[in-house]
Amino acid sequence: MSDVTYVPKACAYITRHTGELLVFDGPGHDGIQIPKGTLEDGESPRDGLFREVMEETGLCTLTAPTHLTTDVWTRRESPPRRYVRHFYHATVHESRDRWTHTVTDGGEEHGAEFDLYWIQPSTAQTREFALDLDDYIHFLPSYTPADRVVSASD
Repeated sequence: MSDVTYVPKACAYITRHTGELLVFDGPGHDGIQIPKGTLEDGESPRDGLFREVMEETGLCTLTAPTHLTTDVWTRRESPPRRYVRHFYHATVHESRDRWTHTVTDGGEEHGAEFDLYWIQPSTAQTREFALDLDDYIHFLPSYTPADRVVSASD
């Protein structure tokens, strides 16, 4: 068996004042995505978070980024490739409901267009996310399971 490749990633659950989660339709994957990407050599997950969010969304200011969890996710078995995913939650002040951002960083995704929009975290379970990026949405403070029954006594 060949050696396993581990690729460090920063993943961003970004919400706004309404509690909605930022997602996008981007090239190369089936399903919606959240801002995320590979960490550069020597880059901390937190620094990678800021860089990836800016590159993929155009958003420059994140409020109160909080580390939620880190996992190891299998991208493929052969040759073995694992993503070490660092998930963060941050908020932004953003009034646009939809926008398209073109990546201009000169890297691998240069010129790619991401169509960004907001969803309620509780509806995430009804959407198809690429790369299991919805694994930790239930950690968000604004998350309420869609099947939760709310009674008058709540």
